[in-house]
Amino acid sequence: MKIHPTAIISKKARLERDVEVGPYAVIGAGVKIAKGVRIGSFCDVKNDVTIGASCQIFTGAAIGNVPQDLKYDGAKSSVVIGENNIIREYVTINLSTTEGSRTVIGNNNLIMAYSHIAHDCIVGSHCIIANAGTLAGHVTLEDRVIVGGLVAIHQFVRLGTMSIVGGCSKVVTDIPPYSTCDGHPAKFYGLNLTGLKRAGVSKEVIHDLKAAYKKFLQSGLNKKHAIEEIKKNLPSSPEIDNLVEFISTSERGICH
Repeated sequence: MKIHPTAIISKKARLERDVEVGPYAVIGAGVKIAKGVRIGSFCDVKNDVTIGASCQIFTGAAIGNVPQDLKYDGAKSSVVIGENNIIREYVTINLSTTEGSRTVIGNNNLIMAYSHIAHDCIVGSHCIIANAGTLAGHVTLEDRVIVGGLVAIHQFVRLGTMSIVGGCSKVVTDIPPYSTCDGHPAKFYGLNLTGLKRAGVSKEVIHDLKAAYKKFLQSGLNKKHAIEEIKKNLPSSPEIDNLVEFISTSERGICH
């Protein structure tokens, strides 16, 4: 391990081999850090935080502070961060609110400078949150989501797999999978064709996704009838099934 002499590390923290901790970083009791993690200068990691292998955490990041939630009463909660994440300067990631609950970050994410991930958020894997992206409480990002810079996401909103939200957008309703959305508030502009092609999704499935969105957004049908039409007229695939499930279970409504 490479621990700078000015770093303050609790005897009750657990650091595995090959961990690096920079100048003036503070690692509190209860923190668990896996092998190969690098923690930069002036970082503050405290409370029940678990950080997976090979993460890079840059200057001034604050992870594990109590939630910015007036309902929080001191309950024991946690932050769980997976492997190979890059967490840039001054990112904040807060504990969840209720006893035994977790704020969760998956694997291979890039969280850029000054972003905020609030209590009870769930971020999947291979996501990108650009500079100053803000996730309110209970926000869910599924896998391979891209959030532009200065985007503000309302509490309890979900962003579906492989969706993109343009910079400075205001997100108050669910962002459906495979979509490109932008605006104030965010609106649907079309499929994330580049992401779908890079993921190896076939032309046939992309065509079916376009048809499904037309049924849902342009046909004039209500949600129930649009879903029935999609199921009846389009072949099943993992992408179509995921889209139907997302729309069916949306509680905040889908951006149009």
